[in-house]
Amino acid sequence: MTQTSTSSHHQRVVISTQLESDLAAVLTEKAHDRLFVLTDTTTRALCWPLVRAFACLQEAQLITIEPGDVHKDLDSIAHVWEELQRGGSTRHSCMINLGGGMVTDLGGFAASTFKRGIDFINIPTTLLAMVDASVGGKTGINFGGLKNEIGAFNNSRCVILSTVFLHTLDAENIASGYAEMLKHGLISNDRMWTELVNFDLARPDLALLQRMVADSVAVKQRIVIEDPLEHGIRKALNVGHTVGHAFESYAMRKGCPVLHGYAVAYGMVCELYLSTVKTGFPVEKMRQTVRFIHDNYGRFSFTCNDYPALLELMTHDKKNTAGIINFTLLGDIGDIRINQTATKAEIEEALDFYREGL
Repeated sequence: MTQTSTSSHHQRVVISTQLESDLAAVLTEKAHDRLFVLTDTTTRALCWPLVRAFACLQEAQLITIEPGDVHKDLDSIAHVWEELQRGGSTRHSCMINLGGGMVTDLGGFAASTFKRGIDFINIPTTLLAMVDASVGGKTGINFGGLKNEIGAFNNSRCVILSTVFLHTLDAENIASGYAEMLKHGLISNDRMWTELVNFDLARPDLALLQRMVADSVAVKQRIVIEDPLEHGIRKALNVGHTVGHAFESYAMRKGCPVLHGYAVAYGMVCELYLSTVKTGFPVEKMRQTVRFIHDNYGRFSFTCNDYPALLELMTHDKKNTAGIINFTLLGDIGDIRINQTATKAEIEEALDFYREGL
């Protein structure tokens, strides 16, 4: 059974069990003169073979970029624009972004800006992109050493989620996406959170995971519909991200990058600690979540000499105003407290807890 959900902001998500017929149906809804498929070299090798024989893709022109966050840049986007131009794209063309969050972010931005905007469809192939990057209309690229510095809010015509691609992922990429699902559980309800912290991530049941992905996407959609441009409650989705993005940027700067979901998991440890201290998050639930993270994600290694650099990165986060570091903390599972601040000393205490706690 294929479920479709639509929001007032026209972001349609199809949880697909019949990928070929679902994609064909979406493509026939609106006429296009040219069809492009954007992949990176990884998804071209692993995911394109799963769909290339589809009748609806026989006329498609393939565009391929280099993989990884280091290539989410102006050079890659210029390459996509050049290929669209060379392939005769008009305003009535359509591009399918087949890949992880880097491909859906960059492809979405390329499509949103080419000829002032052509249609695009996201088919996320990583767990992270399924539950995070493909829903919510954020598109963009990195610039000047800062993540997602240039971009726009623009929904794809449709997001098609199919777990057929989960079989192409290694354990690290499953875990990376799962961290965002864990975050969705924390901001949702006890039932969802309990299921997530008790899931066997080392030997994942992919059929169960598909249902959990649908639940997770529903949480994100519900929040995005309420607040499409991130003025208020959408900040709930930032749990773990203020510290997490700092870890991620710092690791990249030191030449030993970590996957986004791992950085968010490490960030959640610190921010759950802050939630316990500042907004009364229950200690036992904090410990259970932190234990799950330590068991499944290992440790991010840093020392107190790294604190100034980490604090500086937190200060530069787009979500801050006037250099005040903004956190989304929790009073309990589902009890979201946006626009929380913490002093330098409190943040350092949370970093201490990460290094020494449990």
